[in-house]
This record gives sequence, C-alpha cells and structure tokens, in this order.
Amino acid sequence: MKKYLTLSLAMGAIILASCSGEKEKQTDTQKEATIPTVKVETVNARIVDQIGTYTATVEPQIINNISANMPNRIKQILVDEGQRVAAGQRVAVLDDVNTFSYETQVDNAKANLKNVEVNYNRAVELFKIGGGTKQQVDAMEIQLVNAKNALAQAERALRNARENTVLTSPISGVVTARNYDPGDMTGNLPILTVARIQPVKIVINVTESELPKINKGMPASITFDTYGDEEFHGTVSTVMPTVDPNSRTFGVEITLANADGRVLPGMFGRVSLNLGKENHVVVPDKAVVKQQGSGNQYVYVLNSDGTVSYNQVELGQRLGNEYELISGVESGAQVVTTGQSKLANGVKVKTAK
Repeated sequence: MKKYLTLSLAMGAIILASCSGEKEKQTDTQKEATIPTVKVETVNARIVDQIGTYTATVEPQIINNISANMPNRIKQILVDEGQRVAAGQRVAVLDDVNTFSYETQVDNAKANLKNVEVNYNRAVELFKIGGGTKQQVDAMEIQLVNAKNALAQAERALRNARENTVLTSPISGVVTARNYDPGDMTGNLPILTVARIQPVKIVINVTESELPKINKGMPASITFDTYGDEEFHGTVSTVMPTVDPNSRTFGVEITLANADGRVLPGMFGRVSLNLGKENHVVVPDKAVVKQQGSGNQYVYVLNSDGTVSYNQVELGQRLGNEYELISGVESGAQVVTTGQSKLANGVKVKTAK
C-alpha cells in the first residue's frame, strides 16, 4: 500500500513540474512576442551641397513712364497693355491744337529777327561813314541778341509742343500699364508705362548667416511656375550692403538675361544658390518621425543593448528620398526605418533579418 502511495506522490510531482515548465515557456514566448520588430539602416556622413532656396517676383530692369509735359487731350493710343514696343516707336498721339500757335510764334520771331538784323546792319554802315554813333550801334546789337534769344525760345516751345503731340517709347520693352483712353485729358498718371524685360531682375532676401556666402557674379538657378521644372540661369548682380530693419534680411539682386523674352514682370520664381558644402549625416526620409502637435522631428536610433533612443533632429535639405541632418544622429549609427509606431524611448526591439 505504501508503495502505491509513494508512486502516486512521485507522479504528481512530475506532472506539477511539467505544468510549471510549460507555463514558464509560454510566458517567455509571450514576452518575446511583445518585443517590437523593426528594420534598421546604418547611416553615414557625406559631403552635401548647401543649396539656398528663395522665392521672389520678377521685376523689370528699367521702368519708363510716358507722359505729356503739359495738359492735353489724347487723340490716339497706339499700343495696349502687354504689347511689346521698340525704342522710338510711336505709342500715343495727342491733340495738336497748340502746335499752330507755337508755329506762329516761331514765324513772328523769325520776322522780328530779320527786321532787327536789317536795322543793325544799317546802323553799322552809318557809323562807318560818320552818320551815326557808337551808342546807336550798341543799342541795336542788344536788340539783335534779344531777337535771337526770342527765336530760340519760340523754336524750343514748338519742339516741346510737337513732342507733346506724338509720344514715342524711349526704350524697348513691354507695355505694363495703360491709364487713359482716347478722348481723355492727360492728368497726374502716366499715359503708358513701358518696362524693359531684357534683362529682368529678381530680388531675394537672405539671412545674416547666409550673406557671407553670397558674392557678386555667383550663378543662380531659377524656375517659374509658368514653365514647370525648366531651369533658367542668372547671375548675382548686386548684394545690398544694408539690412532691412523689419525682416533682418539683406536684399540680393539677380539678373536674368531673358534673351528670348519669355520671362515677364510679375512672374513668381524660385531661386537656388549654392552656398558651399558641408559634411552631414544623411538618413532615409522614412526614418524621420514628426511629433504630433509640434513641428519637431525625431529619429529612433538603435543602441548597443538592443533598445532605441528617441533623438530629436534638425533637418537640412531633402535629397530625393533622403534628408540631410544638421544635428541629432552621429555617423555610423543604426536608425529605425520601419515599425516606429510601436516604439517609445528606451523600448527594447529586435531587428528584422
């Protein structure tokens, strides 16, 4: 009987031990299953071109406002807004009602000059033969000078009247504004505005830290929404020596030759300048995590003990499907590229093979 009891107790102990071992195995398996699996990638530093990108609006190189030099009525406007004009081209015709009176003044001044010249010559001849005095000759000489000046003034007034009748463009360019219609009286506004667009200029604003890296003559690449990804090439022509007190930035003027005239004032452009090279860590874009509710970016870095660190990073440029990092991750580190949604700072992970 004792033998059967001892055997039963031994078998019970074996069964209990077996059950306990199975539970421990199950617990270990469950623990293993709760460890997140992630993919990691080793990242390194490399030389990266520092490209500064700026937005600006195209401006004409020269703007010319075409106006009448005296109030007058407009008879014709020969061009319209958006039309190209050449230097010297007629653009507007004004009433010539004043021209006739100025022509009459010139004719009268010529006749008076001729009469004074005759009298002066007669006085000189009489003085030579003793029939006159030097005082009379001097007086006639003064009249002669005054008559010549009067004719010059009348001719100048006539030229101004004629110029005020037919207006021409002093430059080649594009009409950017038309402020009146035929029949209107000229007023304070110019009749037309013509802008030179070969070349054009683009003024961007750069920070104090960027200013030392920019110099006159350096190349610039420009794209415009109108022309998609097509690149245009310009040159830095002016670096403003003073800072804008409101924005704390400096103005930089870029000149674009615009030989084909496709770039027009008012177009929106994006300017790229190469500001040098830096040695920075580059990570895959899928490694960068944005913190909810803030503008901060983070990268999970795998530690030697199998845990991950939640490193805040400062992003530089986007390089295709990668990001340049200014700070936050060291060269040679392993960064998590998938599985970040299950992670937190200090969590132990296992890496997918």
